[in-house]
Amino acid sequence: MTAVAKRGTIGVYLEAIGTVTPVYTASVTSQVNGLVTGVYYKEGQIVHKGDPLIDIDPRPFQAQVLQAQGTLDRDTSLLAQAKMDVERYRAAWARNAIPKQQLDDQEKLVLQYQAQVTSDRGNLQYFQVQLGWCHITAPFTGRVGLRLVDPGNVVVLSAANQVNATTSLVVLTQIQPITVVFTLPEDNLSEVRSQMRRGAALPVYAFDRAVQKKIATGSLEALDNQIDTTTGTFKLRATFDNADDALFPNQFVNTRLLIKALKGVTLVPSQAIQHNQQTTFVYVIEDGEARMQNVRTGPTDFGMTAVEGIRPETTVATSSFEKLQNGTPVVPAKKQAAPGSGEGGVP
Repeated sequence: MTAVAKRGTIGVYLEAIGTVTPVYTASVTSQVNGLVTGVYYKEGQIVHKGDPLIDIDPRPFQAQVLQAQGTLDRDTSLLAQAKMDVERYRAAWARNAIPKQQLDDQEKLVLQYQAQVTSDRGNLQYFQVQLGWCHITAPFTGRVGLRLVDPGNVVVLSAANQVNATTSLVVLTQIQPITVVFTLPEDNLSEVRSQMRRGAALPVYAFDRAVQKKIATGSLEALDNQIDTTTGTFKLRATFDNADDALFPNQFVNTRLLIKALKGVTLVPSQAIQHNQQTTFVYVIEDGEARMQNVRTGPTDFGMTAVEGIRPETTVATSSFEKLQNGTPVVPAKKQAAPGSGEGGVP
């Protein structure tokens, strides 16, 4: 078999294994004690921000709000009465009908009632917050996991630190968009950073385990702020819109980061390239004979390799190398155009 070298474009990629990582993951717990009265989500359901998830019996907290409101109303009335008395005492003191000390005491009493009213407002707001925690809603849009509680279960908080002593009520994971975290050797750091400084949008492709099927296309989002000295690598995060839900949280994928595209290079099928101890070469088919031609190889992408040392439209052998040497007569069985030539060389 033979193939014809073509001029085209090929991408320079950095490959790594990555983990699909949600932007947001929340293990939702309760902030208050109480009886679970309603569970409104279905397992695996997509919920939107603000959608109801779980209700906890609100009646004890409604009673506390009512009690706090009553205390605030009472102390507000006492403050109003104290202010009226201050005005009377000021008028009386202006006529020398009461001593100055009595007026001063009444003015201080007004300040005490003002402080008490402020405290009452704080208590009321606190109990209103507690009441609001009885209605648990989705903090962001995402997919819920398997159901962890049922109506009738009791949520119990640790009395010491108010940490939920029960299991999580629901786990929520954002899936659109989603990210992939992967690592690269620190030797590639300068090249990646230089591209990012120029404002280049670097595509990242997620492939299956066999690196045969492209699952999703995204873009490089950020680099970590330090190198892991134990492995000599640094982390990167790529963002994918995941509109088709192809990426699943904690899934392992193979990533290919496109650093740059080489245009106008000569491309040949990778199987055409041969090696010996000294050189890399191809068998060029010319005038019915095979001839060894040394080449210098460049990037490889999906079965195509960029080479220097031959011209485009050169016919090269892609099989039966054990039968070839310089000057061997060759009758090509079939000429195969180089796949991926032209702009199709870069996904």
